[in-house]
Amino acid sequence: MKKILIIFILSSTVLTACKLGPDFQEPEYNAAKAYRFSGDEIRQLVNQQWWEVFDDPTLDSLISKALTNNQDVLMAAVRLEAARTNIGYTKADQLPSFKYGVGANGSGLSGNNQSGFHAYPELTWEIGFWGKYRRMNEAAQADYLATKYAAQTVEISLVSAIASTYYAILAFKDQLYIATNTLASRDSGLIIMRDKYEGGLISKMDMNQAQIQRDIAATVVPNYKRAIATNENTLSILLGQQPYDIITGTPFHEQSYILDIPKGIPSELIERRPDVQTQEAVLHSKTAKIGIAEALRWPSFNLTGMLGTASSDLTDFNTMGLTWSAGGNLLGPIFQFGKNKDRVTLAEKDAELAYLQYEQSALNAFREVEDALIKISSYKEELVAQESRTNAAVESEELAFIRYNEGSTTYLEVLEQQRQAFSAQLDILTNRLNLINSYILLYKALGGGWNTNENQ
Repeated sequence: MKKILIIFILSSTVLTACKLGPDFQEPEYNAAKAYRFSGDEIRQLVNQQWWEVFDDPTLDSLISKALTNNQDVLMAAVRLEAARTNIGYTKADQLPSFKYGVGANGSGLSGNNQSGFHAYPELTWEIGFWGKYRRMNEAAQADYLATKYAAQTVEISLVSAIASTYYAILAFKDQLYIATNTLASRDSGLIIMRDKYEGGLISKMDMNQAQIQRDIAATVVPNYKRAIATNENTLSILLGQQPYDIITGTPFHEQSYILDIPKGIPSELIERRPDVQTQEAVLHSKTAKIGIAEALRWPSFNLTGMLGTASSDLTDFNTMGLTWSAGGNLLGPIFQFGKNKDRVTLAEKDAELAYLQYEQSALNAFREVEDALIKISSYKEELVAQESRTNAAVESEELAFIRYNEGSTTYLEVLEQQRQAFSAQLDILTNRLNLINSYILLYKALGGGWNTNENQ
């Protein structure tokens, strides 16, 4: 047994000294220090609770509920636990395996009975001289990280979806309010126009135009009711619940839609995106599996050992004696028509593909950040024009009524100004929603927003 122990120690020494396949190298980071539309450079850190900048307690509670109950998050947690378990499962293959055996037998012929009994523990150990099990453990750890980052990606996507859906509901409620008030106003106006037509004061054309404008508002009202309901259904599922009426907080027109973005957001933040980190971990796993494939081309050495007792008679345990055995065997491939070499080539190609996927994910991440930044900038400019348009349209509608009552213009001008004012009030809410969604997109594209060193 001492000889076996010595062999184990020597084998483990060799095991730690030899490992086939390339070691993983982190992909080089080659990019500009700042984004095109982010101004001068400034160091930032990711803020994993970026939605708090909207300062809406209702949104905070919805996100908290979703992170606890959402089915995608729960499934990601299960996958993460399975990946964590797989590390221990794989690591155990590097260590000796112990088992036991107990047996009894008996036979007899013409009164001559014989019996026997044996009990022993047995040790088996496949020594990975070529680092196969170490590479397997390395790959398992990388797979765990990939699963962990994938779970973070699910959470960021979930939070972004909840925020954008929540603000869509708020915006649609404001638009429904405008449409409902407009419809009520045009219903009243249509009654007046009918009275005037019946009194011979206006033409059939004027009354029909008033009817058309009333019907336009009546068509828009159910459209926004439908949009609110479908978005509430979507948000309910994101919260892990059956569809229900969502209780909202601060009305949309009172929400802050101009948020502070620090200038010079560093492009290094892209490395913290969990989807990019996922691809890097996948690349690490694929690289480790090249070593596994290389190790399978070489022989494996197995040691076995047994120490126990045996008795020639089940009824006489005093005759038990100490028994032991030890052995080893060497198993390896001889000729398999290039299968082992092809296995290595396949592993190398998998790693090459993983590297390309990593590069692609990084490029897409940069594009998403740049898209979000230019959207924020352009929607801000658009919002200035929309606010000016809305103020002018509402004022023109009021002036048109005054001019019409004074007899200075036709009712067609009144209807046109009504249409312009109605459209402008709805469009400015859409513009504000687009701006808020651009902030949400930027937070998501940066892997969770930003935070200054001082705030962190």
